[in-house]
Formats: sequence, structure tokens, C-alpha cells
Amino acid sequence: MTLHSFHLTANWPGLRNDVGTIETEHLHTKISIPPEMDGPGVGTNPDEMLLGAAATCYIITLAAMLERSGIEKESLTMISEGIVESNKGIITYQKIIHRPHLVILFDKDLKAAQKLAKKAESSCMISRALKGNVVIELEAKIEVK
Repeated sequence: MTLHSFHLTANWPGLRNDVGTIETEHLHTKISIPPEMDGPGVGTNPDEMLLGAAATCYIITLAAMLERSGIEKESLTMISEGIVESNKGIITYQKIIHRPHLVILFDKDLKAAQKLAKKAESSCMISRALKGNVVIELEAKIEVK
């Protein structure tokens, strides 16, 4: 078994509606509460970061699966949506919807690409980490060039 460690340093110098920072090896950004939750909306926030983790994990997993399967693509893009509910002061991350758009080069690969688009969601480590807590839906659009 191989273990990988990732490190993040956070600094929050003020109160609820102030601005902090986070730093990793390749990410340095300001953080705050989003305006939708009565915050200052400076930098990013936990909701966007969770959405970003899920989206990047999914799209990278799908790209790797396509490569391993020998499916040639023209493009792979995606829009993801995170839905957060606020009810009487309790905030819950309800669901994430991934909407990948994959354009492949050959008709013969269409069924395999559709299968991999679904499989990538359940294979992604972030999706597995969220399972049972956040619903992840997939609305894939796959077409042949």
C-alpha cells in the first residue's frame, strides 16, 4: 500500500465575515463566506472547493479511463453544479451535478465512452469519499465528431 500526504495551511485572522487564506503546494488563495450566505465573497469558499475537488477528480478519472481504453477524443469539457441548502441556520451540501461534454472521434467507441462516463463517477476517489453524504448526478453528453 502506498500513502500520499497532501498539506494545506490555513490562516483566519478575523471573525465570521473576514477574509482568510489557504495555501498548498500549488494553490494560494483568499477564502471567505460566499455572498449567498451573507459573507463578503472574497476569494473562494468551501462550497466551491468541494465542487472543484469533485469535478477535477471526475474529469481526470474519465480522461485516464478513455486513454487506457484507447478511445480518441477531440474534446472533453464539463460544467458542474453544487447545490447547497440552508434551512434554519443548518447548511447542507445536497448534491453535485456533473455535465461532461465529450466529443470522440469514432462511432465504434460510442458505447464504451458512455459506459466509462458513468464508471468514472463511481471510480473517482472524491466521489467515493462523498458517497452517502452528497448525491452526485451525471448528465453526460457524448457525441462523435
